[in-house]
Amino acid sequence: MSQQVVGCGGLHGKQLCTKFTAEVDTTPPSRTGIDRGEGDGRGAQVLVVESEQGAAESLVQELRRHGYPAESVSTGAAALREYQGVDLILLDLDLPDLDGLEVCRRIRAANDVPIITVTARSSELDCVLGLQAGSDDYVVKPFGLRELMARMEAVLRRARRRRPVGPVVTYGPLHLDSAKRQLLLEGRLVDLTPKEFDLLYQLVSQPDVTLSRRQLMSEVWDDDWSHRGRTIDTHVSSIRGKLGSSSWIVTVRGIGFRLGHP
Repeated sequence: MSQQVVGCGGLHGKQLCTKFTAEVDTTPPSRTGIDRGEGDGRGAQVLVVESEQGAAESLVQELRRHGYPAESVSTGAAALREYQGVDLILLDLDLPDLDGLEVCRRIRAANDVPIITVTARSSELDCVLGLQAGSDDYVVKPFGLRELMARMEAVLRRARRRRPVGPVVTYGPLHLDSAKRQLLLEGRLVDLTPKEFDLLYQLVSQPDVTLSRRQLMSEVWDDDWSHRGRTIDTHVSSIRGKLGSSSWIVTVRGIGFRLGHP
């Protein structure tokens, strides 16, 4: 059997329906392999940050049915109190007390917990701002439950394999310590998000190689089936800004990116 799940609530005074557009199988899922740490990510503790009660309850119910222990909170302040110890955060940006982007920034400044932004904000600028705030992925409402869960599993796989764990990589004034996950530029600590660090590490580790967009999506986002090119462009732009020069990362038209020279 299958059903379509709909959660409704208000947004800026308007009625909003958050629809999981994919058909959802109502047959109880297999309990095989849902322990935390299994390959598909099931068993991971999920915190849903959603101000609309109906939408939150619908999503939490579906996540639990598919083997994810999930809880929800409705405010940014509650999210900042409750996120410690969870494995993944699904974060709405339209919260009653704090802007979701600010919540994302605060969490990211203190913790590497994976964050997927789930929001009705659908413009390219909103997506860019979400990624720059530290979100690992960005999903626009209404969304397909199957797609959301696939993205959750990809983000969780990457979080379990936090890479790379190896020696310090040096390229000119750049020093990347993979154990501490720190970047020093001429001895100065540069603050990078987890994905920015992994992206730059891939480039610095292979300074003479042009890496394709597909390679980078696979290595950094564990997502080689996606063609969300703006995701990479946004992170590359942010890294260039933090390094103080666009010439650090060279765009190879039609292929991808390689390390450059300042």
